[in-house]
Amino acid sequence: MRKNMNTRINGANVILVPYQEKHVVKYHEWMKNPILQYLTGSEPLTLEEEFEMQKRWLEDEDTVAECTFIILDKCVFLSTGSETDAMIGDTNLFFNDLQETNIAEIEIMIADEAYRGKKRGWEAVILMMHYGFETLNINKFRAKIKSDNVMSINMFEKLGFREVEKSEIFQEVTLEKQASSDWMNWLHSELKSVIPNSH
Repeated sequence: MRKNMNTRINGANVILVPYQEKHVVKYHEWMKNPILQYLTGSEPLTLEEEFEMQKRWLEDEDTVAECTFIILDKCVFLSTGSETDAMIGDTNLFFNDLQETNIAEIEIMIADEAYRGKKRGWEAVILMMHYGFETLNINKFRAKIKSDNVMSINMFEKLGFREVEKSEIFQEVTLEKQASSDWMNWLHSELKSVIPNSH
């Protein structure tokens, strides 16, 4: 969305940057992977469609839209200066309901397998929720996750989310978390405990 066009969010091991044209080709290559398509519930797009989608996401004026950040590995970016080389995944906030602009569905994807299991997703999702709470006035977060994606379900449960719905048809569970200042303070303390890695 236009509101976050110039936003950069710095963490210990990741940097979140808005999804821009320079990221599209690598993102498109990721999304050719059938496993990532399955886990994210995505349909494969042509490269031209991906460019159109990126432009729409970035320039959308609506608050009821999608807020998308690309996740960069901080060490790689600092050593190469290249956002494309440093790309490891993305995180999104979806505003699905015109009547409920303070509720957002959150997604996280670590597309680069080398960075899974290294708390990059954990750090990125906390940074994203902090941004959503402080800047976009979100007071409830929702996550829809494939039932067999145990790692992701466990991560959100550790973040305080609780299951509210299970769909056999879509093979997914829905988890929610009511946001509060106390919870944000706890998330902030979790971020402080993340130790910067160096290659």
